[in-house]
Formats: sequence, C-alpha cells, structure tokens
Amino acid sequence: MITIKDIARECNVSIATVSNVLNGRNKVSDATKKRVLETIELYGYKPNQVAKGLRSKRSNVVAIIAEDLSHFTQPNIVEGIMRYAEDFGYKTLLMNLRLYSRWSDTWFNNEEIIDEVLRPILNEISSVQADGLIYIGVHARDTRKIPENYEIPTVMTYAHELNPSVQSVMIDDESSAYELVRYLIDKGHRKIGIVAGREDNMHTMMRLEGVKRALREADIKFDPDNVEYASWTRQEGYRVAERLLKKDITAIFAMADRMAGGIYDRAREYGLTVGKDISIVGYDDQDMSEYLVPSLTTMALPLHKIGITSARLLFNKMEGREAEAKDKDNVVKLPCDFKERASVADIR
Repeated sequence: MITIKDIARECNVSIATVSNVLNGRNKVSDATKKRVLETIELYGYKPNQVAKGLRSKRSNVVAIIAEDLSHFTQPNIVEGIMRYAEDFGYKTLLMNLRLYSRWSDTWFNNEEIIDEVLRPILNEISSVQADGLIYIGVHARDTRKIPENYEIPTVMTYAHELNPSVQSVMIDDESSAYELVRYLIDKGHRKIGIVAGREDNMHTMMRLEGVKRALREADIKFDPDNVEYASWTRQEGYRVAERLLKKDITAIFAMADRMAGGIYDRAREYGLTVGKDISIVGYDDQDMSEYLVPSLTTMALPLHKIGITSARLLFNKMEGREAEAKDKDNVVKLPCDFKERASVADIR
C-alpha cells in the first residue's frame, strides 16, 4: 500500500510538504503542489482517515520541558524539536525547570526536589491538553519523571526514562569514546591518560567502557592509575592534569572540552606544546574547542539531531505508529560526530 512517505520520496520533497498539500496549508509553491497532487492521483494514495480524524481533534500543541535552558546541551535540542513540530503545523509550549539556577549542582542526586517542581508542570500540560510531551534531561542518568498512568504521549531526551512506556533518546557515549581512543592509538599512542567526569555519572561510565574496548582491541592493558575523576570544568581539568603530565604518557582524553582547556593551561605552564609534546582530545565540541591553540580534536554532540529524532518518535507515537528500532532498554542512541583538528601528534 502506498504511503505518504512514498509520495514524498517520489516527489523529492519532505513528508511535511506532502502533509501541507493534503491539509491545504499555504506553505508550498504552486509547482510543488501540482507535482504532489499529480503523484497522489497517479498512485491512488488515500490518507488514513482514522488518523486524520484523530488529528482534527487535537490542540496542535507539543509541550517541551527543559531541565535547564542555561546548560549548553539544551538550546540546540529545543531548536530541533521546534523545527520538526513547526514543519507539521504544531505550536510548542516550552517549560524551563531552571535546576542549576535554583540549586546549582546540588540537585544531581536529589530527584525528589526535581519532582516537586515538575509535578505542577505536568498537571499544567495536561490541563492545556497538549498532544505530546518531550522532556529534556540535562545529563544522562536513569530517572523516572513520567508517571506510569500519564495520559499524554511522551519521549525522554538526553536521559533514560525508567517508565517502560516512554522511549528515550541519548547519545552513544560508548561508541563515540571508542572512536576517539581508537584514533589516538592509530596515531601511535599507547600510553593514554584519561580525565573523566564524576565517577558515578552515566556519561563517565559509558565513555570509560568505550576507552576500555579500544584499548583491549589494541592489546593495551587498561591502567586505572591513568584515570583522574573530576567535575566537568576547566578549573578541574587544570587541577587533575598535573599528575598525568608528570607520568610517562603521550596523550590525554578529556571527557569534556572545558576540562581539556584546563589541561592546555597546565601543559603550557610545564613548557609543553599541545599537538607536539603532548596530544589532547576532548568531547562535546563546544565553541571554545575551535579557539584553543592548537584547535582541539573532539566529538561533536548531535544535539540538533537528538531534537529532531525525539520529535519524530513523539509524532510516531501520537499517530499510533510502531516505534523505531531501539535497544532492550527502550533507548535510541545517536553517535557523535568526530572533529579532527590540530591537537594530536602522529608519533608512529
């Protein structure tokens, strides 16, 4: 049976464009509209009237809950969600929990105080009869934010929702860290130091798994003494770099670009040239990574793609379509994008 996706592919346009033509929205040029209508007639496409009837009863509002919009990961995810929703004629309702503004970083292990702020917001979203909800976590963790009987279709983003009815979208930390360390090994580095995040943090744990896999495949023994745990700041990177720089290592993997900046600072004090005397890679691809001297090789978080993917999953759920392929924990994982710059020496 012909689908709206088939029509879009045949016309070389987006599904949203076909939807706009079918619903009479004035967002399509006359030439494109003519091509779409002719293709619909040629293939005898008939819209799903049941789904169309359900759509007509909707509020055409998708709610977004951000744990804190001041965190660098959040705005691009929100932009991706909004872009997707607007393409389908939906408005977005954005709520900001402001967790860092309220409690600095003391909220990390206190899910109860988050729930006190979240509960009235979930009730408000229900009262405005939003058609769907996307919750954006500020860091990866197992959490239960959506009640078991919550009536609004929901997708969790950047964290793992333990409610089995809610799909989650996260970055693939393990494979991305593996790729970075594999790159260092391929450049001849076998003595690699790690500046990690908090030891109990899910990003840290998954990235360490990627490190270990890369080392194991290269027949390099993982040495826990070459790992320094710290919070995700430039000051912490600077603090913990001293011990690693005094060791017989040739490269350091910093699990955040900000921490990598601190390692640059400390290396400079020791008279070491990054990209020559010591190699450094980071993670996140924040703006600063391009402006460090030399520019930092890193992994770019696919934040906009995470937003788009989360919105697509939500719209599929709202339409009653089957979920996309996912792992056993109901999670869709997206790999990061490798950014090769000038901070790694080839010592082969």
